Amino acid sequence: MEAAGSVIYIAEPDGLHLRGRTASLKNAFVPQFLSTKRGLAQVLLRSIQALRLRVLPPDTESLRAGKHAKRALLNEETHEVYQMERNLLPPFTSLIGVPIWFGGYVVGIIEVGWENLYPTTKQDAQMLEAVGNYLSVQLMGAFTQMRTEHVRWLETAENELREKLYATGEPTDDDVKAFLSGVAAALRGLYAEVEVNEYGPTVIAHLPHMGMRAIPVNLEKIAQRHNNGEISVVAISYGSDLNQWLTDIGEFSLGVLADAGKISEKPMTFMILRPQDAEPLDSDEIGFVHRCTEDLVEIMTGTAKRMQDKHISQALQLGMKNELQHVDGLSADGIYSSATKDAFVGGDFYDLIRLPDRKAAVIMGDVSGKGVEAASVSAAVKTALGAYAWEGLSPARMVRSLNDFLLGFSRIETFATLFIGLIDLDHAKLTYCSAGHPPAIFYRASTKELEMLNVQSGVVGAFEDMDYHNGHVHIGKDDFLLLYTDGTTEARDPQGNFFGEDGLRDAIMAQVPLGFDGILHRLLEGLDTFTDRNLDDDVAMVAVRFDDPKEQSGLTDKKSDTTSRKGKRSKKSGATQ
Repeated sequence: MEAAGSVIYIAEPDGLHLRGRTASLKNAFVPQFLSTKRGLAQVLLRSIQALRLRVLPPDTESLRAGKHAKRALLNEETHEVYQMERNLLPPFTSLIGVPIWFGGYVVGIIEVGWENLYPTTKQDAQMLEAVGNYLSVQLMGAFTQMRTEHVRWLETAENELREKLYATGEPTDDDVKAFLSGVAAALRGLYAEVEVNEYGPTVIAHLPHMGMRAIPVNLEKIAQRHNNGEISVVAISYGSDLNQWLTDIGEFSLGVLADAGKISEKPMTFMILRPQDAEPLDSDEIGFVHRCTEDLVEIMTGTAKRMQDKHISQALQLGMKNELQHVDGLSADGIYSSATKDAFVGGDFYDLIRLPDRKAAVIMGDVSGKGVEAASVSAAVKTALGAYAWEGLSPARMVRSLNDFLLGFSRIETFATLFIGLIDLDHAKLTYCSAGHPPAIFYRASTKELEMLNVQSGVVGAFEDMDYHNGHVHIGKDDFLLLYTDGTTEARDPQGNFFGEDGLRDAIMAQVPLGFDGILHRLLEGLDTFTDRNLDDDVAMVAVRFDDPKEQSGLTDKKSDTTSRKGKRSKKSGATQ
């Protein structure tokens, strides 16, 4: 047939998309998309069969008026004349257009044409119809494969964009812009931010080529906004009000408008735009934009919730700031190190409360979980224990009362480990209750040995009718007590080895000769060295030295529930309730 070239369009739900052209048309303008509701595609689909067509030269009146936007197309069979938009026509003067049918549906269009006037025949049209019938099955298989591959590529792009945004931790406005620009780039389009004024009708678009412009169309109507917070993604298609306005000002004018509603009380609306002569986004691509917008909302909503929780947690924990009151006859120090930058959202806490008659209560606790729940439970526990201590309750009674309180206080499964020690300097005695907490370490200055306080009870806030027991320790001058949370002994080195209780005891014995002052900071430095400064959990430690206990004759070791560093069990009395 000695044609100058040919093009093929494949049908999709929104119209016909250019999917192939001959090499001879590489540098020629060919429409990327044909709507089934206008132009050449509409004419071919109405005719059902192949048409022989010729583009007529513009008449004298059109030339004089400078009107070149439309051209007349002649049907060689019926001599009908159709008025067509010039940018929807192929670069031919004579052509044969062939609709390709499969199972009663059009699946594509083939256009074969000649650059100059060419006398086409009925036999030419019939031959191309036969070719179209042959290609219909092959085209359906090829199209299905192409679509499957495209969908997979979009899924991969979505996953990569989502993971990159999530990795930022707390996305900034620039991170969001980069995310949406990436969505647009995946669709061979450009991102345009839209500012919606909640208090007036003005909507501002930051367009990629024409800059900041007020949009003179009703976006709320276009986006079909819902009050229930649903995301709306609407195609900007040929002939729509938004498409027409964008075209008129010389901007990219095909694509989508996405309305994500409010994120952190701020409206989130944007456009992704393609050139007017590009193909519109197909249903898979619109679905891609919708899913990416959902990802953005999910991540930003989660970030806002985390920030809100952090601020609440900060307020709670600043209100219950860990502090050690001054008590005559005692020297005390406490230290806390967070495993994360969010140092305010953990459940670790400690306190030293000065009581009458040369008594004091030392407390350390670790509430399960993070965030607002852990911080609120920690605040409640610390407040309750302060009140119990002033009531004169024994440590085991305090913990039992606290267990009942927590079971009614927390609406989710939250529990705590606790160590409560009641110090009586006049009787040189420490009475304690360790409820699921790591065993406290007691340094006895007279023997220069470490002892473990081994009377243990269950955790607090997990079960009703738990039994809690008191342990007793005789204290001497310059003895000290060291409390710690499980983040200390469960710290790991780069090879995965635990620091452990043995590691902690060895570290304490190495630091004792350097004096009590600063011992916790030196222990924490050793822990940082062991873990290569990579803690997996928060670490809290408290050390209390007994500077002025009254010596009680005949009490040494007789009321101590301890195990020495060498593993020998000291004499003990039975634990009390």
